[in-house]
Amino acid sequence: MQKEQYVCMVCGYNIVGYYPDFCPFCGASKEKFITDEECSEKFKVIGTSVNRKVTRLNSVPALGLEHAAYRIETDEKIFWIDCPSCFDKSLKQTDAILFTHHHFLGASNLYRDFFHAQVRIHTLDSAHTICKGFTFDVTFNENFIEHGIQAFHIGGHTPGFTCYIFNDTFFICDYVFLENQGMRFNPFGPPKETRACAKKIYEVLKDKNISTVCGYNYVIDYIDWNERFGNLLRNE
Repeated sequence: MQKEQYVCMVCGYNIVGYYPDFCPFCGASKEKFITDEECSEKFKVIGTSVNRKVTRLNSVPALGLEHAAYRIETDEKIFWIDCPSCFDKSLKQTDAILFTHHHFLGASNLYRDFFHAQVRIHTLDSAHTICKGFTFDVTFNENFIEHGIQAFHIGGHTPGFTCYIFNDTFFICDYVFLENQGMRFNPFGPPKETRACAKKIYEVLKDKNISTVCGYNYVIDYIDWNERFGNLLRNE
């Protein structure tokens, strides 16, 4: 039997198995929650092509803070990087959901059951209290490569934060925010660790042939993103 589930309209977090007084992520009051069924009626998930193999997935209309997820179609399997907050049965089958970190798990438990998909996250993020009610089929500790997708543990913003590369596309979620013509670190995490671990991102990227960067609310050319990122590192 499916557990009761609610979606916070302020941030989009899914609350599984109980009805809290406040959102465990953003602190919004319970009056701001709707059921997952109501959410599926009010919102849909729309795909926008990034390139031939990658599609951006967004709720329409925007749901809360609206973190984008990304679908990667390899030659053999379909993967998601992160997960939409809205549960939409019309989406194409996925085989696995790979998380960057635990802050926005979306409706991954519902997609897991519906698609029989495997859900994966770094071990250091898997046991956080905010993950209550969510199931992870695999927790990993090491960098890995699977079907051309490369995973790199970065840490910093969260202990288990992981970025991904597929072909020439880099998936960084919300480690950094674009701001006017510049960039800043995500302030919702430990500042010192976030800044220090950003050097790992530089090391990951320095010998890679990247053309596109996919963030939580943007898709941008790598040349532009890398210039901003370099300035951010130099100015910190």
